[in-house]
Amino acid sequence: MKFAATLIGPTKGALAEAHVEAARGALAALGAETQSADWLAPGEAADLQFDDLDPDQADAAIGRALGDVAIDCVTQPLVGRRKRLLVADMESTLIHQEMLDELADLKGLRPAIAAITARAMNGEIDFVGALKERVMLLKGLTEAEIDGVTRRITLMPGARALIATMRRHGAQTMLVSGGFTIFAERVAAELGIDRVFANTLEFLGPDGERRLSGSVLPPIRDRDDKLARLVEQAGRDHIPLAETLAVGDGANDVPMLLAAGLGVAFHAKATVRAQVRVRVDHCGLDALLYAQGYRSEEFVG
Repeated sequence: MKFAATLIGPTKGALAEAHVEAARGALAALGAETQSADWLAPGEAADLQFDDLDPDQADAAIGRALGDVAIDCVTQPLVGRRKRLLVADMESTLIHQEMLDELADLKGLRPAIAAITARAMNGEIDFVGALKERVMLLKGLTEAEIDGVTRRITLMPGARALIATMRRHGAQTMLVSGGFTIFAERVAAELGIDRVFANTLEFLGPDGERRLSGSVLPPIRDRDDKLARLVEQAGRDHIPLAETLAVGDGANDVPMLLAAGLGVAFHAKATVRAQVRVRVDHCGLDALLYAQGYRSEEFVG
């Protein structure tokens, strides 16, 4: 079986010929048959095709060869790289923010709530319990106040290109978030994502004066639900799991990342990095396009 090791730099010019040759030499030293580099974007992304070597071994060898250089590497089978279904987490993945932490600012509770968020995303405490605890602390916020926090959202670099390019080439896209529909639906609309699954906050009171009850309406979008959405959507669209791509950063993303044909831990928490083989630590989300073999001139948006 033939494999590809895709080397990706975070900016144009960050990936040099010397980096690629160092990686190629590391593969050859382990007995792999290699080919000349195929540059997907000059100075930014290149493919190294190889065989006769396990991808895990290739990852380790390239990692040792590159040392601390800020370059991401994705190794995988060459066949079937372009995926037909993308399932993406939202917070700290498609967008920079953790929106519960942003809401906590409105009550002066950011340090306390951010600490709970960090522990939940690193898998140290139960996600559902942590979600309910944080939402209860925000009880009484008005719908208008929560809606106003939407203005703080900033998209992750490469998010537009990832969604637009995959859709242009026929892929289905889905946002599955442990966050809230009030934010997720707007992010999905801005990016053109096909389907959205997120948690729904409960508001009580008359129109124009509704306030957060402190509760989240079922179903809760936890780790099991994220996995179920991936499997269900792939089945509905008649897409083998091998032809799916999932990306996320938190412990509640791990099951779907492990189930997808290509599961990517994106700037991920320590527990996620320890469990998921493919990681993007330095680049934006457009790295996921290079990982699928797209050339820079094929990017949309």
